[in-house]
Amino acid sequence: MISPDIKKEYDEKGFLIVRNAIDSELANEVKNHVLWLGEKYPDIRPEAFHHHLLIHDPFIHHLLKSDRLLKIVEKIIGPNIALFGAHYIAKRPYDGKPVGWHQDGSYWPLEPMDVVSLWVAGTSSTVKNGCMRVIPGTQNKRLLKPSEMMQVDTEEYVLDLAIHPDQIDDSDAVDIEMEAGDVSVHNPFIIHGSNANLSDQWRMGLTLRYIPTTTYVNREHWECILLRGNAVDEIKNHYTDKPVFIDGEHMPFHGYEHYG
Repeated sequence: MISPDIKKEYDEKGFLIVRNAIDSELANEVKNHVLWLGEKYPDIRPEAFHHHLLIHDPFIHHLLKSDRLLKIVEKIIGPNIALFGAHYIAKRPYDGKPVGWHQDGSYWPLEPMDVVSLWVAGTSSTVKNGCMRVIPGTQNKRLLKPSEMMQVDTEEYVLDLAIHPDQIDDSDAVDIEMEAGDVSVHNPFIIHGSNANLSDQWRMGLTLRYIPTTTYVNREHWECILLRGNAVDEIKNHYTDKPVFIDGEHMPFHGYEHYG
């Protein structure tokens, strides 16, 4: 059951965890999807299965219909919901890349910055395999501009920018440890990151970024998915159509026949 106090906790802390947000079958399909994408795109690291690879994938659309996920989102941003972004940050055993300290909103062309992220665990996410870490209270800080951040080497890190260590105090950082099927929820202003995965276990997670339909994505040709409620005529976001499942092109999953 989803706590009725989820919005209060989110506003106070800037993050929260919902245990068993999706069932074990769907969580296992998230894991299988990462492995399937790895076979389809062998030259792309699994930390970089970005939005453009996922937006027309029937499995992603199927996952996004999860009523429990939408109920979580609705409690935070209201009933008119769209997906703005999807991104697998999956870390292979032994060489999964770290993510430097950052605020998600620094990267996003949203007007206004009304957005919430759900991080869906397809496997266990622990300190050993490089789970997400957050710094509580930083959701109340201003959003740093990319020009105020330092460049980092994407051969070593997932993202190309990070907050300089001199700008933050990470002594109170919290490790967001989760089991497959759990979901973490976080604010676009909160400072977070993760360490490398040097363990012998995968760490697989899917980040889903939701906006109310009153938020404008100020990036040309960017595709969103309308999930619940109504679009706003004055907000000129582009909403993609339901994809068609193509055998050999898409991963089979429970319910794929509804995408014919």
